[in-house]
Amino acid sequence: MQDKQLLFYMHAGSGNHGCEAIAVSTLELLKKQNNEDIKKVLLVTNSSFEDEKYDIGEISKSGRCSIVEERHIAKHKITHVLYYIYRKITGDAESFYRYRYADALAKLDKNAETIAVSIGGDNYCYPEMVKDLVLSHNVFKNMKMKTVLMGCSVEPDSVPSLKEDLESYDMIIARESITYEGLIAGGISKDKVMLCPDPAFALPTKIVELPQLFKKSEVVGINVSPMVQGKESAPGMTMENYRTLIRYILDNTSLGVALIPHVVWKSNDDRGPLNALYNEFKNYKGQSRVEIIHDMPATNLKGIISRCKFFVGARTHSTIAAYSSLVPTLVIGYSVKSRGIAKDLFGQDENYVIPVWALKKEDDLLNGFKWIMDNESAIRATLKEKMPEYIEEAGKNISF
Repeated sequence: MQDKQLLFYMHAGSGNHGCEAIAVSTLELLKKQNNEDIKKVLLVTNSSFEDEKYDIGEISKSGRCSIVEERHIAKHKITHVLYYIYRKITGDAESFYRYRYADALAKLDKNAETIAVSIGGDNYCYPEMVKDLVLSHNVFKNMKMKTVLMGCSVEPDSVPSLKEDLESYDMIIARESITYEGLIAGGISKDKVMLCPDPAFALPTKIVELPQLFKKSEVVGINVSPMVQGKESAPGMTMENYRTLIRYILDNTSLGVALIPHVVWKSNDDRGPLNALYNEFKNYKGQSRVEIIHDMPATNLKGIISRCKFFVGARTHSTIAAYSSLVPTLVIGYSVKSRGIAKDLFGQDENYVIPVWALKKEDDLLNGFKWIMDNESAIRATLKEKMPEYIEEAGKNISF
């Protein structure tokens, strides 16, 4: 049997703890499988600094993967100009991407079978990313590598325009049934598409020292992101809904509120809106029942989330951490992935997911949360019944 090597790409960096969760979970699943014919694992990243700061850095030090940062052509003006001229003359659009992945390609063993795995999750849901995805994929296909699109979500109505690229993958692993059904309906060959939960459902939970808030009361975990704010129905509507929710929790329950960031990129930092909420409510009516959680690795964040009584989240992988910890969860959705995951877990997305653009009145989020509270026992029972098999199924993401 020929040795294999895995090249994971479209990893944006661990400052997005959802990206980190996907990568760490996949590497842990590979360790558990202990497939002896896989001799090398390369993780191509947009930021090695971010990955080395969190759990992937420790995994790399153990020898289970090598972190290779992409070349950033925009940072090298002369190279950028030369490649631009070359591309203009030849029409070779992939030249930029061969440069981007050159350091990773140089580390490959030429005698091993290479499987290039795109692990970017919902990247195909963002029109501005499609060109990067297609041209990156072409680089690896043209080098005769087997290619896999893993843990993906794709809006069904976009499949026809993406069909040529999607059909050229050797395997597509959809993480929820709306994507799976949309791929088949859109003409992608059924024999190359597999339905499998997001690998992050299998993310380990690290037991951490809990903030004092958790020692004083039961806690609602809350996450909000600039991304959902950018898709809201009216300026400020998202934050107004979160304020109404927190005010209700503090006025009408004994619960504490933990504000939990899950992405800490400068350009897209959850701590911006969360700090605004914290500053508004940290001394609400003389109480200290609101706390903001500092940045930490995805496994640690899952440790915090797992100790919440309820969770309200905008970042998909913060809600996956909650679901997989059996925490009743309300999702503020912005793409097919949140609807599909809820549908697969509960048979419907209604009541479990509120699209951010459906927040029309300041108490819409609160009303959704009240439903979660009222149905806590049934939700927890459903998660307890389904999650062991769901987590086991997530292990099939590495069936390549």
